Amino acid sequence: MRVIAGEKRHLLLKTLDDLSIRPTTDKIKETLFNMIQFDIQGVNFLDLFAGSGAIGIEALSRGANMATFIDNNDRAIKVIKENLEHTGLTDKANVIKSDASLALENLSRKNETYGIVFMDPPYDKDLYRPVFERIAKSNIINKDTIIILEVALKDDAIGIEDLGFKITKIKKYKSNKHIFFKKISD
Repeated sequence: MRVIAGEKRHLLLKTLDDLSIRPTTDKIKETLFNMIQFDIQGVNFLDLFAGSGAIGIEALSRGANMATFIDNNDRAIKVIKENLEHTGLTDKANVIKSDASLALENLSRKNETYGIVFMDPPYDKDLYRPVFERIAKSNIINKDTIIILEVALKDDAIGIEDLGFKITKIKKYKSNKHIFFKKISD
């Protein structure tokens, strides 16, 4: 796995040797960032269920102001920190070892706001619904924030729209997809 584009392009990144972690492939990552390339510059980027940190690092390489990485796996946190050190992006990063919902509650108390939120929870566990519930109650996003959920192809993320979010785009791949959401303004 590598950084695809931007200031740190071509740098190799470490991954976890854990079969429960599925890193987003370079091809899918490139497609994703082509879709949001004009939205990255200068934003605060939130990488939930961050794994190796490759998505947030790609955002930083492409001009995000800062990135917050959240994962509850000790090995993932270690790899994220090593990848940030390797890419020289540690000073633009905040790495938090925590459950995603709890971390969002703490970020909300700190008045952290994000222009892009990316979440790639383990498939088939419906972990994203409580995260959307927490986001809906927080002040970490606004009406312009892009929220991207990576799920298995068969997952329709049913019920998220009931929480005050609308689907703006869906990009399907061979075995998974990205669903783009925006908060419905109050």
